[in-house]
Amino acid sequence: MLALVTGEGELPELLIKHLSDTRTPYHLCQMEWQEIDARIDQPVHRFRIETLGSFIAWLKDKGVDRICFAGRVDRPPLDPSKIDALTMPLVPRMMQALQLGDDAALRLVLGFFEEAGITPIGAHELRADVLPPVGFLGSHRPSKEHEADADRGVEIIGAMAAADVGQACIVHKRQPLAIEAQPGTDFMMQSLLRERTGLPWAKNPLGIGKGPRAQGLPAKGGVLIKAAKPGQELRIDMPTIGPDTVVRAVQTGLDGIVVEAGRVIVLQADLCTQLAEDNGLFLWVRG
Repeated sequence: MLALVTGEGELPELLIKHLSDTRTPYHLCQMEWQEIDARIDQPVHRFRIETLGSFIAWLKDKGVDRICFAGRVDRPPLDPSKIDALTMPLVPRMMQALQLGDDAALRLVLGFFEEAGITPIGAHELRADVLPPVGFLGSHRPSKEHEADADRGVEIIGAMAAADVGQACIVHKRQPLAIEAQPGTDFMMQSLLRERTGLPWAKNPLGIGKGPRAQGLPAKGGVLIKAAKPGQELRIDMPTIGPDTVVRAVQTGLDGIVVEAGRVIVLQADLCTQLAEDNGLFLWVRG
């Protein structure tokens, strides 16, 4: 039996649809404090981090032997007064996790489930088509300069791993223009857009209408590189792009997007491809 724990973003809804279409039985779960974007019309088991021990016991009682975490999940607030008896033995390691970087903390939390005989699996293990094959999505191709920028971006993300910072950067002529931190990829691109043009985002993320190209301004170039950090816990924290990412890249005046093959989820790949094609961006799944 599977448990699906949902967070923010498009991925949970895609997985829910897939599980429904394939008639896969599962329990849908959600952290009480976490907002979600998926439209849910079925029972949801909600839990708190302070009752994690009881949640694991509930999963065992329901016969759950696999668990998948899908969507963005913020670091939880912790109210010591709400810790229950089954969670108390986990508290020392939970407190340790809160002091660690994201990767180390996630590995520690996943260990709680593994110790209970529940195997954490990645979203790509439920729906393999979220990982596109190596190659180009669409007809546009990177130049030699873009290829060099991609190489440089992978180096930068590798260096960021030591600080457990982010999973993306923007490079132009081998110079880093922006790197991803806790606020995420959208914030990184928004910051670069404002620096370049002073323009805000379009109100409708899929309504391309306020970027440099749409305003008749020259695209200033650059490549968005998205890749997993060395040693990243991909079962719960695989980097992800989707149609909104492509739109933001267009608005920011970038030339293309590079993602690491097999280690970056591409949501709605067909729509991403069409958006990139229509707006002159290359979309490269780099092996």
